[in-house]
Amino acid sequence: MKFISWNVNGLRAVAGKGFADIFVGLDADFVCLQETKLQAGQIDLEFPGYQSYWNYAEKPGYSGTAVYTKHTPLSVAYGIGVEQHDREGRVITLEYEDFFLVCCYVPNSQDGLRRLEYRMQWEDAMRSYLCSLPKPVVFCGDLNVAHEEIDLKNPSTNHLNAGFTDEERGKFGELLAAGFTDSWRFQHPGEVKYSWWSYRMNARARNAGWRIDYFLVSDTLRGRIVSTDILNDVFGSDHCPVELVLA
Repeated sequence: MKFISWNVNGLRAVAGKGFADIFVGLDADFVCLQETKLQAGQIDLEFPGYQSYWNYAEKPGYSGTAVYTKHTPLSVAYGIGVEQHDREGRVITLEYEDFFLVCCYVPNSQDGLRRLEYRMQWEDAMRSYLCSLPKPVVFCGDLNVAHEEIDLKNPSTNHLNAGFTDEERGKFGELLAAGFTDSWRFQHPGEVKYSWWSYRMNARARNAGWRIDYFLVSDTLRGRIVSTDILNDVFGSDHCPVELVLA
């Protein structure tokens, strides 16, 4: 089974940059999107052989997630069942016979870390939700954190910036300790590769990026990991897709 996760930073925008051709070329069983920035009815983008599920933010043009799948789920849930965290369309969960697929767009702590306190509350609630699911979990998305110094180009100058604070990195570590494996780092322990680049200062051309897009899997699924990749030759967003193949 092939899984793709991609923060498209506006699906209507990337639809005009070859998204449909990219989607078809990826030929994945599951395609999870973050930051769709849509409301219901604002785009008609379906693909033969796929079902799609959408979670929209209450605020127009903000956040939002979607999942395309070739496999009919047993059930679909939107959000994590906590009202304060379920207004921004950030989570979709699909249940299958032997696993849950959770697509997530984690809140950014923002400039000046003005949303860091909320982010910490989110992290605890999200970890509790994931650990409550009664089957192994494939958890993917823009998790808005570079876990280790190897995961961003300039760790020393970003130490106190959103996405690389001690608090955010610590919460990521707590999630791993709760029974999850960072699938790409598991397969590529020393490799430097990024999934997001600022639009400023020609960052992508200079490869001054961050790895903030992930597939985490329950430790019990670790033995089923066939391959992982960061598809940094795919353009259209400030993020690139990430890939997981499970046996």
